[in-house]
Amino acid sequence: MNPNHYNIDELILLCKQKNQKAQGEIYNRYAKSMYNVSFRIVKDAHFAEDVMQEGFLKAFTKINDYKQEVVFGAWLKRIIVNCSIDFYKRNNRFKSEDFESAVYKIEEVTADVTESNSFNELKIKQILESINALKYNYRMVLTLFYIEGYDSQEISEILNISYANCRTTLSRAKESLRKKLEEL
Repeated sequence: MNPNHYNIDELILLCKQKNQKAQGEIYNRYAKSMYNVSFRIVKDAHFAEDVMQEGFLKAFTKINDYKQEVVFGAWLKRIIVNCSIDFYKRNNRFKSEDFESAVYKIEEVTADVTESNSFNELKIKQILESINALKYNYRMVLTLFYIEGYDSQEISEILNISYANCRTTLSRAKESLRKKLEEL
């Protein structure tokens, strides 16, 4: 059996049968992107790797709960985000120089723009520094919304808050960010 040739649905079925080669293949396919997700939240390379691996173990343990209502990558990403947030809450690892990895991600997206890259980098860094200056719950909802691409409903589920509370927090966070950016 060579799991490299299987599609994700076949690999999931094999994982449900506790096939370690299939688990290894899923890990290889998703590890880099899940590491990046974790790193953007925990802000430490070693801890991000640990959290990512913990998330994979949890996913493989709970693989029978996966009902294919969403694509597997989204299901796995939700687990990694939750593990990362739990880690952050336990260890409070945010630092003033955070969001560096988000700068790289946004720079990759804007690298093809023909405008002055140094001007764009400066603006991106100013925005990310402004986000970082906000209080924790504002930083978290803005990171999940703008950087991770979750909508309000998904954020409310991830943070275990009501949808109305999530929308209010997101609105206040955006307003607070707007005010900080006006000060620049």
